[in-house]
Amino acid sequence: MEQLSIPDTIAKVVQEEFDKWPKKRHPLIRSETSKEWVPTGMKCLPKNKIGQAQGFTLHDWHAEILALRSLNRFLLDECFVLLAATSCQEDDEKNCTISKYLRRRTREEITESDFQPFSLRDDILLHMYCSEAPCGDASMELTMAAQRDSTPWEILAQSSTNKDVQSPPILLHGRSYFSKSGFIRGKPSRPDAPPALSKSCSDKLALKQSTSLLSSITSLLISPKNMYLTYLVVPISQFSKTACDRAFSASGRLNTLQQRIQAEKSWSGGYKFQPFIVYPTSLEFRYSRRQSLLPNESLSASNNASFWTPYSSGTIIGGTCQGRRQFSHKGAPPMCKRHMWQLALSISRLVGNMSLVNLLSSRDNTGALRTYAEIKRSDLMIQRQKVKSIVRTVLGAEEGEDGWVRNLGGDDWSL
Repeated sequence: MEQLSIPDTIAKVVQEEFDKWPKKRHPLIRSETSKEWVPTGMKCLPKNKIGQAQGFTLHDWHAEILALRSLNRFLLDECFVLLAATSCQEDDEKNCTISKYLRRRTREEITESDFQPFSLRDDILLHMYCSEAPCGDASMELTMAAQRDSTPWEILAQSSTNKDVQSPPILLHGRSYFSKSGFIRGKPSRPDAPPALSKSCSDKLALKQSTSLLSSITSLLISPKNMYLTYLVVPISQFSKTACDRAFSASGRLNTLQQRIQAEKSWSGGYKFQPFIVYPTSLEFRYSRRQSLLPNESLSASNNASFWTPYSSGTIIGGTCQGRRQFSHKGAPPMCKRHMWQLALSISRLVGNMSLVNLLSSRDNTGALRTYAEIKRSDLMIQRQKVKSIVRTVLGAEEGEDGWVRNLGGDDWSL
């Protein structure tokens, strides 16, 4: 039996797991002549709806982002189960061995800047499989090649004699302005879709090479030190080495980041710039747009986004659990910001770390309600926010950090 390559093995494991999911989590066969495929369209909230989310509704549920959010929820569930099962206390000198994925850190490992009580086990590497190239910069060559006329769009410079020509926005929209490669982009969408400021998956994954795969809340409990992606696997039909090197590697648009890190005399708190390797696989996802069709069959885009972890599974539509009202408490998926905050607070209490308990409590020392935004601005988040700012500045190129147009208004809520 021929041994599979590393990328083929990763793709096979993910696809076989997906095949085990209930049929209701899969794309549908709408009729004898119409099938759904898993698309990359604008699965994110428009900017005029962000303020309504209030931590209940996801802002972005593109496959890559939903996978990362689900991973973070799984990690917090592991922390909680590990603590509840072993009654581990802060003065326990032994590492808990119940979790196959996480371990309790020793006193010697914990410092003022590297304070998290948990860590990923040292023998684990993290990989991601994508059935399509991540939207944004890593897919621009593929997008251009798919056009009838693949010539990049020309951008006319503003001048005193050409004042009516529209210049490109600071945040490039989806697939527009092909000639502007290497820039931050928003999510792709139909031209008539309401404006959104969620950044492309290419941009968010590029940022994760420095901030780790952990979300803000999870980074309070788990060390980012070894929470970085090793391999990103995409079908060979979706792989452009030029685009991937430009989007993610140290020789592409992030080429000045290492200089910035050295100027800062390295980063603390377990943060580092660790680019992942993009590998092509020969295996195609059977629900991709490239699936085999009979002469009379056609494909329709699916609006479902499904997730699975050992602790929960479901289908998301509009950032909300299927069948529930958008922006409602009952519609909040397990990985939403509100549920993650609540679970992190419970874990902090079990750990007995009063600094984390005080930070994650719903009220501050004065009795005023604490907002999610205030947690992200707290002293324990300073190093993470510093790393974010530097990487966003590098990605923003001539625009600096302003090039990462902020999706504001979604964090001003309390438990």
